[in-house]
Amino acid sequence: MDVGTPTITGNDHGNSAYPWDSFNPAQYVQDNYATLIEDDRQILQMVRDFFIAHAPAPGAHGVDVGAGANLYPMMAMLPFCDSVTLFEHSRSNLAWLQTQLPNFDAIWEPFWAVLAAKDDSPYSGVDPRVEAAKVHVQPGDLFELERRHWDLGTMFFVAESMSERPEEFAGALERFVHALRPGAPFAAAFMTQSPGYSVGGIRYPAVSVTVDDVRQKLNPLVEEVDVQPVFSGQVVKAQYKGMILALGRAGAAID
Repeated sequence: MDVGTPTITGNDHGNSAYPWDSFNPAQYVQDNYATLIEDDRQILQMVRDFFIAHAPAPGAHGVDVGAGANLYPMMAMLPFCDSVTLFEHSRSNLAWLQTQLPNFDAIWEPFWAVLAAKDDSPYSGVDPRVEAAKVHVQPGDLFELERRHWDLGTMFFVAESMSERPEEFAGALERFVHALRPGAPFAAAFMTQSPGYSVGGIRYPAVSVTVDDVRQKLNPLVEEVDVQPVFSGQVVKAQYKGMILALGRAGAAID
């Protein structure tokens, strides 16, 4: 057991039981994004096309909830926003994000290349490092997100990967959607039936979810949503079953 890792006993597998400040973002990036896999490529293409088709009005403010050590959701919002907030809880992830802005590592260039591959789109001809100057990092608790505040949103591999409690998964989805203005477009991604994951020798939790689970939890919160599996068949690690992508527009938050 790593120094500083709390002992998790009994049924205490909620979000607060895990050592998020000890999360190793450099290792996470190396494990997951050193090579652009086909499933991430497909997700980037679908998010790009959805945001182009449902772009918010000029002057939009975007948010990536639980940004962690993944820059491509933020990249997908850059052409459509005057500002983008990377909302994150982990101290180690917050420090890593600060090192990436605006001059992010070259490892992320293939991800931007997918976004920019579509001719005559808002992404083409854009320098993402110049655009990243309008991105800022904000520490905070997902469950305390301001309501009806942002015009465009992403939340990737967060709701199902922060706890083993289904009620926290559902609560994270609700907080995310209600942080957006009614009608705001969003993209959310999830690991399919994840058993949990390890980073740098520390085990982190997951709620095992399916397409139907995601659709059932989102439907009451949104104006519209399309939820679909993304799995090319490439098994990139043990027990990997692909991803789930939800593209939609936020509904009105109920006070």
